Amino acid sequence: MTESSWPGEQLVVAAQRGDIEAITALVSGAHPNVVRFARTLCATPEDAEDAAQEALIILYRRIGMLRASGALASWMFRIVRNECLRRARTMLRHHTQPRQHPPERDAAVRSAEEEALQRLEAGRVAAAVATLPADQRRVLIMRDIQGHSGRAVADALGLSTAAMKSRLHRARATVRHLVRDTPDPARGGNADGNQG
Repeated sequence: MTESSWPGEQLVVAAQRGDIEAITALVSGAHPNVVRFARTLCATPEDAEDAAQEALIILYRRIGMLRASGALASWMFRIVRNECLRRARTMLRHHTQPRQHPPERDAAVRSAEEEALQRLEAGRVAAAVATLPADQRRVLIMRDIQGHSGRAVADALGLSTAAMKSRLHRARATVRHLVRDTPDPARGGNADGNQG
């Protein structure tokens, strides 16, 4: 079996019926493709490994939920994509949480409201980041969320510094545009704060 081929339909059907040997062979056969998906979708090699592992666990446990035996590749792609996005959102939330201040009653109420607003904003940003093309998303996450230097990001992705900066600029501009044009439910209006 070549790296680019997926397990055959007969193996998928047998696995869907609960054949343990078929399920094991299916997971093993899907592994190279799932890892490749994860490497193109996740921001870091570590996230890619974790996302691929999680996707293979889901495949092992839930193969019976796959509706069409020929849809294995698209199903696994969605699982890997969702896991990579979940990891990016978690990282984004971690980096945007406010620091704790001494607890005073008014300040605590204000902080709770600010924290809720920041979480809504982080959700809007994460949704915008999720829509970026994979090459721009990786650069943005590595540079702005994980805090790697421009040179480290360029080297990790095999890009020139100029190409990395160009992708980062396009990604930031797209995210700014999407966040600005997305209605903010916390303020009861559009992104500019206007009502109705």
